[in-house]
Amino acid sequence: MKLSPRLVALSGAAAAGLIAAGTAAAVQAAPPGPAAPDAAQARAVAADSARALVADRPAYLHASADEAFVQKAVISSEGTQYVPYERTYKGLPVVGGDFVLATDTAGNLKYASVAQQQAIGSLATTPKLTSAAAAKTARAQLKKVSTVEGTNLVVYTLGATPALAWETTVRGTGAEGPSRLTVDVDARTGAVLRTQEHVVHGTGTGAWNGPSPLTLNTTQSGATYSMKDPTVTNLSCQDAANNTTFSGSDDVWGNGTATNRETGCVDALFAAQTEHKMLAQWLGRNGADGNGGYWPIRVGLNDQNAYYDGSQVQIGKNTSGQWIGSLDVVAHEIGHGIDDHTPGGISGGGTQEFVADTFGAATEWFANEPSSYDAPDFLVGEKVNLVGSGPIRNMYNPSALGDPNCYSSSIPGTEVHAAAGPGNHWFYLLANGSSPTNGQPASSTCNGSSVTGLGIQKAMKIMYNAMLLKTSSSSYLKYRVWTLQAAKNLYPTSCTEFNAVKAAWTAISVPAQTGEATCTGGTPTPTPTTTTTPPSGSCTGQKLANPGFESGNVSWTASSGVITNSTSQAAHGGSYKAWLDGYGSTHTDTLTQSVTIPAGCRATLSFWLHIDSAESTTTTAYDKLTVKAGSTTLATYSNLNKATGYVQRSFDVSSLAGTTATISFSGVEDSSLQTSFVVDDTALTLS
Repeated sequence: MKLSPRLVALSGAAAAGLIAAGTAAAVQAAPPGPAAPDAAQARAVAADSARALVADRPAYLHASADEAFVQKAVISSEGTQYVPYERTYKGLPVVGGDFVLATDTAGNLKYASVAQQQAIGSLATTPKLTSAAAAKTARAQLKKVSTVEGTNLVVYTLGATPALAWETTVRGTGAEGPSRLTVDVDARTGAVLRTQEHVVHGTGTGAWNGPSPLTLNTTQSGATYSMKDPTVTNLSCQDAANNTTFSGSDDVWGNGTATNRETGCVDALFAAQTEHKMLAQWLGRNGADGNGGYWPIRVGLNDQNAYYDGSQVQIGKNTSGQWIGSLDVVAHEIGHGIDDHTPGGISGGGTQEFVADTFGAATEWFANEPSSYDAPDFLVGEKVNLVGSGPIRNMYNPSALGDPNCYSSSIPGTEVHAAAGPGNHWFYLLANGSSPTNGQPASSTCNGSSVTGLGIQKAMKIMYNAMLLKTSSSSYLKYRVWTLQAAKNLYPTSCTEFNAVKAAWTAISVPAQTGEATCTGGTPTPTPTTTTTPPSGSCTGQKLANPGFESGNVSWTASSGVITNSTSQAAHGGSYKAWLDGYGSTHTDTLTQSVTIPAGCRATLSFWLHIDSAESTTTTAYDKLTVKAGSTTLATYSNLNKATGYVQRSFDVSSLAGTTATISFSGVEDSSLQTSFVVDDTALTLS
């Protein structure tokens, strides 16, 4: 029985630090496919299967008797389990020895992504060069060095032949500003083998995001509030002058003036919290680092720049002195952190900036802000006007800002921001096609072909799953291979998505690669005909109002007490959710909203559902939740579906296109033993 706690909770409990006054709509779901029956079990099965496979030392690992393998945490995405590995040689870490084994939920191998392409063989592990000499060489790579983090002996396998090397990481100032640089120096000859740069570029009133007031998840301690997310590890916004989190006696932040640092933090924290929702709801990722964590955001960098360096995100200013915490800028920098915390580390070969740009674009489209704020588009930094000349990158036509549209063999050696051009062009074509029908600009291809887009949610899901196959040998050519494999993993019964990925790469002149996946089954890419029903409205965006309930009891019609910020049931995101039933007595709760779906559009209804119950039966459904779209019953859940945590549910409701339909949730509880049906972060997404 949960009657008293439920009533007490509804009468006045509030989550500390959350002010629910924002009204900005958000695109909050991607079509996720069927939920795995038991994700934890699938990860365990994949880990065991991978151990057995690695123990047999298959030929594609190029392993020798002196090598050992270290399994990392398994990552699940859309039914595929990604098992990353690192390797050692005679106890030394192997740079370029990493690999990822992708399995299905039964542990069957789907794909092996291996960085090392030759055996180490017999390699002497006694250096001729001293560690001090190697550190001196590493220091010489920067203009000014503030810290040497350490020097370790490694085996380097990313070159023409394996080599013993000293690996040193130095902090300081390089040619382009702040730097944290890892340098691999040949331990025999003293030559530099590789350098890797790790610096990659409550309510509040912000300067760039809106409408105001923006909703911020903040922390209250006694009478003091701070700009620290109480539910997300290490996510806070600080003054870069002293690395101190902004705090105050009330939970109202910023003044709307872009040169004010606290206002800069309103924009930056809002952007990070928005990206956190996008990662969870579109990609199923638990925070930027994959384990629910982030890095402090610090506003106050005295430069026309922003960066991530592995321990923080620094936000600088434009030439007018305004802090540049817009959605796409902040999400881009956190995107570097996501790249850093997926297998293989920060992408190389000129791909790292385009990889981060995809996260900036996805976050803008997820937030779906009005045109007077940081509205969704495929321009980078257009709102903050960094140096007074508008956006810094253009994804549908990179050459408009001086970056290449097409790939060539010179791209890996091009300045990294310019090198993002072809990748950004590929992502735009994959999301929108060459001749979009959703109001986005046309995008010419490098071979004169026509490309049909998949929508940004599918494009982002394919991109992210490719990153889960990433190794330290990343490049444009490898990303073609990985995204094709990701499309095949995600959509095994269809060739439509695979063909779109392939067409987009070919359209920017990235050539086919030996051994890349093929798709001959499934459904071929459809050919548009004149009989296709044209959409009666835009087939993009998210249509439900107040989809995460953070504005309280508005836009939905609900039974008393259903939309609540009670702490007795955790929200999936933010503090508010819809809690149906949970009284332990005969009771019915309802939750409804009417929504218009334009004719000719594909529509997907999704929501996150948590069920807990005091019922102990494993055979009888005493308490039930019925989900309907219009007159169609989509699903019925009961006390038999109880589980810890939330599970995302998704349904194709395209049959309702051209109508105004009521989305409804109805919870019916019997006379004893409570069952709570908790719904959060809903979305009705058009594509």
